[in-house]
Amino acid sequence: MAQVASDAGSRLPHACLISAPTQELAQQKARELAAAAVCSGDGKKPCGRCRDCRKATAGIHPDIISITRLTDDKGKLKQNIMVDQIRALSADAVVLPNEAARKVYIIKEAETMNPAAQNAALKLLEEPPAWVVFLLCTTNAMLLLPTVRSRCAAVSAAGGEENAADEEALELAAGYLKAVNTRDEAQILRWCAANEGMEAKAMAAFLEAVRQRLLDLLSGRQKGGRLSRGEMLRLCALADRCTLYLKVNTNVKQLFGLLAVDALPDDEEPRKSN
Repeated sequence: MAQVASDAGSRLPHACLISAPTQELAQQKARELAAAAVCSGDGKKPCGRCRDCRKATAGIHPDIISITRLTDDKGKLKQNIMVDQIRALSADAVVLPNEAARKVYIIKEAETMNPAAQNAALKLLEEPPAWVVFLLCTTNAMLLLPTVRSRCAAVSAAGGEENAADEEALELAAGYLKAVNTRDEAQILRWCAANEGMEAKAMAAFLEAVRQRLLDLLSGRQKGGRLSRGEMLRLCALADRCTLYLKVNTNVKQLFGLLAVDALPDDEEPRKSN
């Protein structure tokens, strides 16, 4: 998963998708990142000492807003987060923060947003106000639209610890995207064939590293490559699809076949390999 450290401060992405086995763990991580976002202290963030940190810890900071399912007339939680809630969030997001430098929205049970709400959220994630951070908490990221997932940095709160993609996975991701950048179908096939023997755990880390590198390119955190925005979004969706297949025990070799065949759009004219 993408490593988003608690002392990230101003480097915190504008949107994070926080995945965890339980909502409690996801929301705990969200509160930590929210405190880091509003912290006005020096050095490591959250400092835990400034007024903003104290208010965040007490749950009373006016610039940390939670979005959750509403209750019906009988006091029972509704099944979904509705589009009107996201529209209200959009209207509030354009208003400057009350006290801190940033405004943080924690969307609890983000996977319960209905399709209309997710599409409304997508518009907001694509062009967010500069001072806003969105933290989407989920126990099943695959229930969110691929386009929503692709706009967020991935954070794992499993066991309360972040699982950063290791260096080997990052190098493999860079190698795959370098091959795709050539637009040489034969070269992409050779690269995938050379790596199809990896274990499932390493494959999962590789796919997450591919996704995160693409997100870094899309957000401008990294430069380089000749892929268009549309191509990068399509590759993000391909990595998501392979991750889903991996979870249902699809063979790693088959996944590399998919990564090779679907790396280029159907109308892409392959370059001849020298």
